[in-house]
Amino acid sequence: MKLALGCDHGGYLLKEEVKKHLDEKGIEYVDFGCHSTESCDYPDMADAPCKAVTSGECTFALLFCGTGIGISIAANKHKGIRAACCSDCFSARATRMHNDANVLCMGGRVVGPGLACQMVDEFLSASFEGGRHQRRVDKLTALEQ
Repeated sequence: MKLALGCDHGGYLLKEEVKKHLDEKGIEYVDFGCHSTESCDYPDMADAPCKAVTSGECTFALLFCGTGIGISIAANKHKGIRAACCSDCFSARATRMHNDANVLCMGGRVVGPGLACQMVDEFLSASFEGGRHQRRVDKLTALEQ
């Protein structure tokens, strides 16, 4: 498993904390930026990580902005991306199990580093359940056509 990471300035510090957690766990990732707290635009920062997921270069993406909302909206504009903005562990796990989400978005001004790392662990350890959920994911995919 390889992860794609991306953030704007509002999510930069949280991304950096999550990177330390991923390093400790030996999880491979590609950091597509940004690389400072200097102002940048979340739609730009969502693009490369989402393309890395849809191309198969990366399995999942973790995206960060101030609230997690803007970058999740931008991510969901990419065909094949199912991004969820989460601020609790239950939602982070459930979105993998029920929505087959491939992108987890978090807000650096909403979620603390400890919770963010727990959410990443829940997201990455969960598996899509299929079954009745597959029918719903298929309907989401059909909306992209």
